[in-house]
Amino acid sequence: MSQRQSALLTDLYQLTMLQAYFDEGMAETAVFEFFVRALPPGRNFLVAAGLEQVLGYLEQFRVSGDELDWLRAHGGFSEPFLAALGELRFGGDVQALPEGTVFFGNEPILRISAPIPQAQVVESRLLSLLHFSTLIASKAARSVLAAPGKLLIDFGMRRAHGAEAGLLAARAAYLAGFSGTATVQAGIDYGIPVFGTMAHSYIEAHVDEVSAFKGFARSCPANVVLLIDTYDTERAAEKVVRIAPELAREGIRVRGVRLDSGDLAAHARAVRAIFDRGGLAEATIFSSGNLDEWKVRELLAAGAPIDGFGIGTALDTSSDAPFLDCAYKLQEYAGTPRRKHSEGKATWPGRKQVYRHFAADGTPDHDVVALEGEAQPGTPLLLPVMRSGRRVAAPEALAGMRARAAAELSRLPPQLKSLEPAPAPYRVEIAPRLRALAQELDCMPH
Repeated sequence: MSQRQSALLTDLYQLTMLQAYFDEGMAETAVFEFFVRALPPGRNFLVAAGLEQVLGYLEQFRVSGDELDWLRAHGGFSEPFLAALGELRFGGDVQALPEGTVFFGNEPILRISAPIPQAQVVESRLLSLLHFSTLIASKAARSVLAAPGKLLIDFGMRRAHGAEAGLLAARAAYLAGFSGTATVQAGIDYGIPVFGTMAHSYIEAHVDEVSAFKGFARSCPANVVLLIDTYDTERAAEKVVRIAPELAREGIRVRGVRLDSGDLAAHARAVRAIFDRGGLAEATIFSSGNLDEWKVRELLAAGAPIDGFGIGTALDTSSDAPFLDCAYKLQEYAGTPRRKHSEGKATWPGRKQVYRHFAADGTPDHDVVALEGEAQPGTPLLLPVMRSGRRVAAPEALAGMRARAAAELSRLPPQLKSLEPAPAPYRVEIAPRLRALAQELDCMPH
């Protein structure tokens, strides 16, 4: 994930617009903001993520010689423009919500202020980075709230939509409160705890389960979590009880088992009883197999004695809400506020700030979106993270983002923590001066 990201990982229209800006001599400061128009159905909040990837991309933005050669061969771009494109670097300012911050619809979570060629050309990549990480962090947060105190592991890389998606999903899930991931590269890139033991193929490759269990335990004595549902779950649990004393004499402790199929609640109860009778009261039960936040909640509500969950496909694809209606829109150019009027997609103009107001008990009560510089009570959420193309501080540790997300989720009001839609959505107000500016722009000829 540290390699240079190609500047041509973008939409062609970004480059055709840059050619036109160049020909017209348009290079005044533009202000773009990233926001989500509305929360997906059934969601009560979102968790901001992906800012670190955005800043890394902006820092190393450049079009290489080989990429310029490709554009030259493609045609449609002038030599003077290509020469200018080869020199283009990001030197603008960025304000953003820190990763792990809870936010809501119609609230800008990132603002770019830079000469319009710089602010425009980064749009597509910024959208992809912020959109995906925010989508997965927001999905992961729901499982965190549904299973407080439980071990939650990202199992989704094999079903993610590509390698980058698998890695970014592992990072976003950990930021939102997951305990770790099964994806080894995510441990290397981000320092995330990595978990894993065996698959059904390992069991099937042996002549019987006991041979498989003993072989694995002796090869990986510090990580003895055995998969017991390949054939008969309860009989496999009895086998684990029988071999546990032999392994213990060798200094090997059975840490737990994984259940991956069938009626997980019933199997967990039966296995727990077998283990408790057989002297394995400390062995844990971990479950996986097409889980999501609703299935996890259902298992826990049924009293299933499950200590942790592996959540894969539903998490890494955000299966119930696979996209956010997000946008990166021009809000000001050359010092003049701009407003898109398109039906159903109108924007609030100008540079904006989000102010959060809290109730007496410390829970968020409502937010106000106002023009930047307008005197407003409340806590401003957008903070400066880059000036003139340079970070204002060293990159934040993932642990800090994770702690922020945990604090943000803990103080949400109960109705927003629910997996069901809140009786009323969280209140986001548009400040009167901002409304007046929008109305003023609506009355101007275009």
